[in-house]
Amino acid sequence: MSSIGTGYDLSASTYSPDGRVFQVEYAHKAVDNSGTCIGIRAKDGVVLAVEKLVHSKLLVPGSNKRIMTADMHVGVATAGLVADGRYLVNRARDEAKGYRDNYKSPIPGNVIAERVAQYVQAYTLYSYVRPFGISALIATYDKSGPALYGIEPSGVYYGYYGTAIGKGKQVAKTELEKLKLSELSVEEAVKHAARIIYTVHDEVKDKDFELELSWICERSGGVHQFVPKDLADEAEQAAKASLQEEMDED
Repeated sequence: MSSIGTGYDLSASTYSPDGRVFQVEYAHKAVDNSGTCIGIRAKDGVVLAVEKLVHSKLLVPGSNKRIMTADMHVGVATAGLVADGRYLVNRARDEAKGYRDNYKSPIPGNVIAERVAQYVQAYTLYSYVRPFGISALIATYDKSGPALYGIEPSGVYYGYYGTAIGKGKQVAKTELEKLKLSELSVEEAVKHAARIIYTVHDEVKDKDFELELSWICERSGGVHQFVPKDLADEAEQAAKASLQEEMDED
């Protein structure tokens, strides 16, 4: 059967004859056109890294961040449409606040991942809304330890030791599979994440980018925060040096 929409892509509530929902597939394309995001679940925490593409030299550095905090113990990184990412993070904040108000305790990682995923999936059911044009990585740290979840535009979510989303996800996943993630410390994970982001960055098509790094771990007291500047700068310099060595070998 046809691999293009041919009229079946006008609504998210319409299936094609071969059982596909083209609006959801188009949402995946929006994610694949975005900068790469990486999540690594180390032995003592979770690290998030984002290749935030800079489309204009007039932009203020540090603006339009792709990594945000949903609760003190919950960090979210998004790839895709920036505005959709902000809206989804605000929904995650509402879920975290509601859980805390009702149960007087922080929301568990699997609960917030499931609730946000259900919210995303609801936007694939009705003809008068469109699917979210983002994928999200959720990093949490609670009494059961660190956890990493990935949410797709279809509303499906998975738990991961390491994963990547965005335009460089295939190369990034290949690099992640080479690592013994469960044996890494968060400091080592930060350096590997920075190296992988620089490896997947396409200098021909995308000239400039900002590297965003955050973690939630024992060292941060179980609070999601951006990686300290000295460690982030060290990781970025090591990544540039590693990339230069690979280019010299070639």
